[in-house]
Amino acid sequence: MMPQVERSQGPSRTIAVTGATGVLGGRVAARLSAAGASLRLVVRDPARAPSLPGAEVAAAPGGYADGAGLQAALTGVDTVYLVSAAEAADRLQQHLTAVGAAAAAGVRRIVYTSFVGASPDATFTLARQHAATEDAIAATGLRATYLRHAMYADFVPFFATLEGDTAVIAAPGGDGRAGFVSRDDLADVGAAVLLRDDDDLAGATLDVTGPEALTLAEAAAVLAEVTGRPAGYREQTEAQAWETRRPSGHPDWEIEGWVSSYLAIAAGELSAVTDVVPRLTGSPARSVAEHLRAHPEDWAHLRR
Repeated sequence: MMPQVERSQGPSRTIAVTGATGVLGGRVAARLSAAGASLRLVVRDPARAPSLPGAEVAAAPGGYADGAGLQAALTGVDTVYLVSAAEAADRLQQHLTAVGAAAAAGVRRIVYTSFVGASPDATFTLARQHAATEDAIAATGLRATYLRHAMYADFVPFFATLEGDTAVIAAPGGDGRAGFVSRDDLADVGAAVLLRDDDDLAGATLDVTGPEALTLAEAAAVLAEVTGRPAGYREQTEAQAWETRRPSGHPDWEIEGWVSSYLAIAAGELSAVTDVVPRLTGSPARSVAEHLRAHPEDWAHLRR
């Protein structure tokens, strides 16, 4: 069960949640509200903000790229849950601007949603951006906790395309494994971290994973079991992965991110399995199958 907290009598203990209109930020905000936290939802469009007890809404229309607007939205906040920005060509610069805005606003603590294996030389190109963001947060001197999320469980059906009646995951993932994690568990962990202020979490880096690490072939088998549709994994070379994704019309930096995420699986960089979910939430981590059964909307595109 989520712990309850006494509602703050002033702004000094307010928790700000960025990305509150998104899947992860919205779930974290709902959990914090249910726990009685003093809450500020930082959103681009206030009309889209969820209506939650104990929550105020602050607009930052320019998002992370608008340092002045974000600073104003975060002023008076104690802790900010900084959800990593959507993939974009300037994503790292957005993150750096957001970190600077939080520091300038007088925020005391940042809880940042990073990625497992974040490193300047990570195979997965976007994990390098997470490493640079972590470094920027550390340079501010603020208290910080880095939640390095494993690959989302809902990416398993997202990876698949229909070929006739069969859902096929075609990728250069080899026999590598990934500790796919449910966003429900990520939300539970995020809320638990935000609601506690223990010294042992200051500067902590936590790999937040599912209960097991699956190969893409095993993930496809789970997908078949849950959906009732035949599913399988087809190994690709790196060149084949680029060739099959270029017709999408997406820019090269984005395709490189997709392809390198599979190469990171093949290299064993996403295979971690930890006890962070049960240790911080008191509940076992959900398997890919459990997540997909709870969220059939994640594989609705495979029903046709």
